[in-house]
Amino acid sequence: MRKCTKIIIGVITFLYLFMLSACEDFVDISTPNFQIVSENVFADDETAIAAVTGIYNQLVNADFSKGFQNSVTVLGGMSADIIEPIKTVHTKYGPFWQNEISIMDTPDALANLKLWSSAYNIIYLANSVLEGLANSSSITEPTRYHLQGQVLFLRAFTYFYLTNLYGDVPLLLTTDYKSNAHSSRNPTAQVWEQIATDLDKAILFLEEVVDYPSEKRTRVNQFTVMALRARVYLYQENWIKAEELSSQVISQTGTYEILNDLDQVFLANSHEAIWQISPVGRVGGRTTFEASIFIRYSIIPGVLVVGDVRLSKDFIEEMEVADKRQIHWVGEEVNKSGEIANYYSYKYKTYYAPEQDIPEYSMVLRFAEQYLIRAEARAMQNKLSEAITDVDKLRQRAGVVLLADTNPGIGKEALLYEIMKERKKELFAEWGHRWMDLKRTRKASEILSPIKPLWQNTDIWYPIPEEERVKNPNLTQNGGY
Repeated sequence: MRKCTKIIIGVITFLYLFMLSACEDFVDISTPNFQIVSENVFADDETAIAAVTGIYNQLVNADFSKGFQNSVTVLGGMSADIIEPIKTVHTKYGPFWQNEISIMDTPDALANLKLWSSAYNIIYLANSVLEGLANSSSITEPTRYHLQGQVLFLRAFTYFYLTNLYGDVPLLLTTDYKSNAHSSRNPTAQVWEQIATDLDKAILFLEEVVDYPSEKRTRVNQFTVMALRARVYLYQENWIKAEELSSQVISQTGTYEILNDLDQVFLANSHEAIWQISPVGRVGGRTTFEASIFIRYSIIPGVLVVGDVRLSKDFIEEMEVADKRQIHWVGEEVNKSGEIANYYSYKYKTYYAPEQDIPEYSMVLRFAEQYLIRAEARAMQNKLSEAITDVDKLRQRAGVVLLADTNPGIGKEALLYEIMKERKKELFAEWGHRWMDLKRTRKASEILSPIKPLWQNTDIWYPIPEEERVKNPNLTQNGGY
């Protein structure tokens, strides 16, 4: 056990130094001081597994994925109509909330750069490990396949967010520094094609990996890949395949379930979790970054108040009074007069935990989303009664009236509207779902222009960081910037 621990620590440290050597400029990168040497890092199964573990461990500290200030969760939520800054003039958050992001030398531009560059850091590590796995003759075939499947998923997962936030992005599939440094942006269609290819390969490579390697749900199995693949099919409007893949995940009732107690959903290794990121190894603590950004302690011991950002009052008013999601997943900050001053996301409840206690993990893919994917896919195929059943699965858990009881004859367009409302209420403050839903359904301008005075149609894409464009003149800019 001691030998295994040393190997894992050594390889993870090596990967970390390798990543740091390139700083945050993986699209425009010089040759790093620390190079992954296949014969050393991928000498056997044990070291190869440790290399992949290194990528997982980077996700908790990578800006785009860690759930903190510069994450998809916070910035994406801000860009839609869910999350807003406490002060609208906040120099970092205000421009995301107003959809007026700067391109250089401002706090919001730096946040955008960190989101972009941290995603490419993960992609570069994924490419490095994929090359190491392919070039090594010392790894057993089953281990090679299983690790390749996991890393292909991680690369596809990262590109999913890059292309949904920025549109056309450089599609980097190697560690060729000179080529990467001068890469132009690939059309979104090519990026989506690569995402689909990576996920389809991952499903095959993980064919025998249907269980989690331990009680933790922090590693990718075949159903993790299927869950994201179902979402990709939905975004690409392939309703038949979206229904098929989500159904395969939903059928795994021995592994996943919709938990009746909403306070249990975001706990570590929750049965509603398809994939989580452990906070172990995060910089600054052992609880989730989501808890750190959404809640904090007041000067009164034990009292939680809103953090740097809050939930919009319009969003809160859309929820029914009896909705358990408001009762359990929304916190209220009360002012000195006893009035509610702010609302905050309270899905993650642990702001501080002792070293031996890690009660919550960051939720990345959740079982409830699969019902919403299938509901929308079925509604699009005019399978309305079946879609209602899927939506009601979550409405029943939330304690609100069921569509089957109140409107069993609902039409297709009205049902799709209800499904979007359920997605908003169920998935708020999680990975920018609302922002991407508005864009993929072509509703962003319709919904956001009345509430955001500076809204323009070109605001659906974040700007390509100007610092990257200065280094690489082949990077074009999105319209409106």
